[in-house]
Parts: sequence; structure tokens; C-alpha cells
Amino acid sequence: MERGRFAPVIDLAPHELRILVAVEREQGFTAAAAHLDLTQSAVSHAVRSCERKLGAVLFERGRYGARPTPAGVRAVGHARRILRLLEAMAADVRGAESGTVGGTLRIAAFRSAAAHLLPAVLARLAVRHPELSPQVRIVRELGRGTAGEVADGHADLGIATLGDAGAAVPGLVTAALFEESYALAHPQGHPGPRALPLVDWDENCSSYTRQWWAEQDWIPPATINVADDTVVLSLVEKGIGMAIMPRLTLIGAPVGLAVQDLGPRPPTRQVGYVTTPELARTAAVRAVIRELRSVRLPAGLTPVARRAAPSEGG
Repeated sequence: MERGRFAPVIDLAPHELRILVAVEREQGFTAAAAHLDLTQSAVSHAVRSCERKLGAVLFERGRYGARPTPAGVRAVGHARRILRLLEAMAADVRGAESGTVGGTLRIAAFRSAAAHLLPAVLARLAVRHPELSPQVRIVRELGRGTAGEVADGHADLGIATLGDAGAAVPGLVTAALFEESYALAHPQGHPGPRALPLVDWDENCSSYTRQWWAEQDWIPPATINVADDTVVLSLVEKGIGMAIMPRLTLIGAPVGLAVQDLGPRPPTRQVGYVTTPELARTAAVRAVIRELRSVRLPAGLTPVARRAAPSEGG
């Protein structure tokens, strides 16, 4: 056999993975030991063992605790995903025996998707798979957003904005669900809404609007910038300014707010789901994907034609 033909096997036990996750979460060995009901020396020994097996320093030790190194961030992300896959394995095996879909399913979604898309999906899941327990967490679409939550093992499936043409997220299964256009929101009855000051929010600056935005000489710099799109709508309704918002955010807008098209070629964005290749094959994630694809979309959202994606698991 040729030397170096096969990569060495990294033999990390589940309890070592749990310790890595606990040290990162608790930001220290002592706190992690208390959380896991272990001694501090046992936690230290386990971390050193992991570092030796992986060939990298995973945590920076200091008087203020332990912080993951770049290698440690990667290791902890893998650890979370592996531990979650073990949990999903148990639920899948029991489901194969009983013919049911059950267990816990963690969903990360940005606010407007959680408010206007997920309720119908979760209602159908409750009827068809009552033993499934979804947990939904709102994640802002800034930085790595919901996709980062999935990649780091904090969520099993994310509802995410996918950028230009639904660009794939490295290492994740990604598929577009629908496309939505942006529109102008302004106070009801205002005679010249485009002359109003701009009210904006942090998540509104992205690759799918940036070029269009730069081409519009009528859009002024934002006079108010807030962290939540619902606050934007409230401010616009009160006459403080106008806003350029995606259609999903404008669903259920305040009665004093008017919505106007931005012309024949408005900016658009795609929204879809992201999950890991391993979890994409589990019964729970497949069930959610089926409901996401079959649920009736609110007005103003255009379904994206499904492409073949063998890694989805059907």
C-alpha cells in the first residue's frame, strides 16, 4: 500500500465533541466543567486530546477564560453538526420503525419569513407530523445570517436570502423557493413620495439591490437607519419618510402606508432554504422542505422553478 494514500482517521468521541461545544459556549474550561458536571481537569484533558488528534490549537487560554482560535471555530462548528446528526439519526431510526416523522427540528429564519411564510408551513406540519417539534429562531440577515447558523450547527434548516440568482452557499444544500421584488413604501396620500427623506434598515444593503440602488439618482442618503424593518414601516406611516422594501416585509403593512411599484425593472431578491448535506436526507428536514415547496405563497411572491437536487433527498 502506498504511504499517504489515505488520510488518517481522526477518532474523536461524542463526549469530546460535547466538551468542545461547551467550552466555546461557556467561554471557559471551569464554566464548561460545571455545565457538564465534570472536573476542570477532565475538560482540560479532553481539549488537549482533541488538539493533539486534530493537530491544531483550538482555544486561546487566558485569565478571562478560553476563546476559540480560527481552527477552534471550525472544530466547534463541525462538532455541533456531528452531535446534531447523532440526534437526528436516533429520530430517523425510530421513525423508520414507527412510520412517523418526529424529533426536534431547529429552524432559523429572518423576521419577515418567520412571520409570513413559516406559520402556514408549521400548521401543516402539526397536522401531518404531530410528533415533530419545530423550534424557530429569528436571525438577522447580516454577515453570515441564517446560512451561517446552519453551517455552524446552530440550526438544521435556514430560510435565507440567497443573493444574486440564488448563489450557492459553500458546503450547504441550497435551493431557491421564490423571488420577490422591492417596492416603494410611503405615507398614504402623499403627493410626492420620492422627494421624502429615506428611512432604511441594516439588512437592506445587499448584493441584490446594490447595483440598482447606485443607478437611482433620486434616492437620497438615509436620514434614519434602524435595526428592524417593522420599525421602518411604523416611521414611514407616521410621515417621517419613505422606504424601499421587499414585498415580503410589506405584507400586513400599517393601514396608513401606501405601496408603489418601482418601475419596469425593480430590484429583486431570491429567498430559499439552506441545510447541510447530511440533514437534507433526514425525514424531518425533508418534511419541512416539502411543505415549503407546496405552501401557497402570499401575493407578490413568484415561485422559483425547482431544479433537480439529488442531495435534497427528495
